[in-house]
Amino acid sequence: MNAYRALAASYDRLTNDVDYEAVVEFYWNILQREKLQPRTAVDLACGTGSVAVLLAQKGLQVTAVDMSEDMLCVAAQKASELNDPPVFVCQKLQQLRLPKGVDLAVCALDSLDYITDPADCREAIQRVYKVLNPGGCFIFDVNTPEKLQAMDGQVFLDEDEDVFCIWRGEFDQRSNICSYGMDLFQRKGAYWERSFEEHREYAYSPEQLKGYLKDAGFTGIQVFADRRLQDPEEGEQRIYLKARKGRIK
Repeated sequence: MNAYRALAASYDRLTNDVDYEAVVEFYWNILQREKLQPRTAVDLACGTGSVAVLLAQKGLQVTAVDMSEDMLCVAAQKASELNDPPVFVCQKLQQLRLPKGVDLAVCALDSLDYITDPADCREAIQRVYKVLNPGGCFIFDVNTPEKLQAMDGQVFLDEDEDVFCIWRGEFDQRSNICSYGMDLFQRKGAYWERSFEEHREYAYSPEQLKGYLKDAGFTGIQVFADRRLQDPEEGEQRIYLKARKGRIK
């Protein structure tokens, strides 16, 4: 069952604790450290467009890519009042193609983990390399294997007055995939509408991802703690990776 169909309309309400401004600010900390001033960017697996909007507000020309038409519809509505809104494109990352190169590629909120076939993940990273301009930068985050493994058997609840969501995690050691089924209840006037989605994330190790980046041709590969310009600590729940397409001479 495809993820982010029924969830699209309520996604922002159920994730209102996500500090997107802090995520984008961390991108900027990395870019300043790399002495980069990008003019164009692609937001990969953009979801409802929160990161894409913030990048556009910083003056970048943004392309935003996602495989979910439902999420893209919400994103386009969110960006509709911008003077120079992002261009939204419906694509899988392993099929990524852009008409022009970009200076910056970002992928937020463990979206790369949703590519559950390592061969597809490797292909997606190679595609990102191709769409970057020389000297361009790729920044993304993933959940750590420790976090995904710890979700096995966990039950979580999110709710507000119009949305009720309960999800249950299960980690399969053989497939290295964390699955979580989500029962979603959304108020529709005087009634509640129930739907179900299954989300699956592959537990990529930092070593795996660094290998994929290196094989694609990236250099300057670094792994950071969660929104901190330092090495990850033991038990880190989320890590960021940065890589460059060559260097500007």
